[in-house]
Amino acid sequence: MRLIIVEDDPMIARSLDHALSPLGNSVDAFSRLKDARAALRHDRFDLLLLDLGLPDGNGLELLSELRERGDKTPVLILTARDGIEDRVKGLDLGADDYLAKPFSLAELEARVRALLRRSQQRSDNRLMLGPLCLDPMAGTATLDGVTLALPRRERRLLEGLLLHAGSIAPREMLESRVFSFGDVGSNALEVYVSRLRKRLQGSGLHIRTFRGLGYRLEEAPT
Repeated sequence: MRLIIVEDDPMIARSLDHALSPLGNSVDAFSRLKDARAALRHDRFDLLLLDLGLPDGNGLELLSELRERGDKTPVLILTARDGIEDRVKGLDLGADDYLAKPFSLAELEARVRALLRRSQQRSDNRLMLGPLCLDPMAGTATLDGVTLALPRRERRLLEGLLLHAGSIAPREMLESRVFSFGDVGSNALEVYVSRLRKRLQGSGLHIRTFRGLGYRLEEAPT
C-alpha cells in the first residue's frame, strides 16, 4: 500500500516510516501542508496519516479540502490534541480514525491495517486471484502455495495489479505506487512488468498490456 504521512516532528515521522515501511508499504512523508497538497493532487495514496499542528497551518484544512473535492482517501489523524472538540471536528470533517499522541506503534499498525482493509472492502489483509495470494501488510506473496521472493518494487507492482484484478490498472497509478513520489524513466515500469510476467509463467495468470492505458492482471481462459 502507498501511505502519505504529514507530520512536522522528524522523530515521529521517522518512527512512523520505520514501523510501516517493513510491512510492505511505500511511505512518503511531508512536514508542511503545501507539500502534502501537491503530492495528493499529483498521486493517489491508500491512506493519509495527518498531524494537525503544522508549521504552515492546521491539518484539518487539508482534510476539509480533500473531502470537498470528493477525495475519499482514508485519513487517520495523529495529534497531541486529545480534547473532545478537536476529535469531534476531525471526525465531522471526514476523518476515518483518530489517535492521540503518545500512542503505541502496535496500536497504530493495527488501526492502519483496519483502515486499509475497510477501504478495499476486504475482511482480511490478503489480495487474491486464482493461485496467487499477496498479504500487503506482511509483505508476503505465494503462488500455488509456494512463497514468491519478490523485491520491493515487484511486490508493489503486484499489489497495484491485484487491487484492480480483472480491470485495467492505470499506468500512472502503477508508476506512482512502484516508484513513489518523483521522476520515472519512460520504460521503467515495463522492466518490472516483464520481470513479474516471468514469475507468473505457467500459473494460469498473465498481465495484459493496454497501450496508453495500463495493465490488467487476469486469469487465462481455459
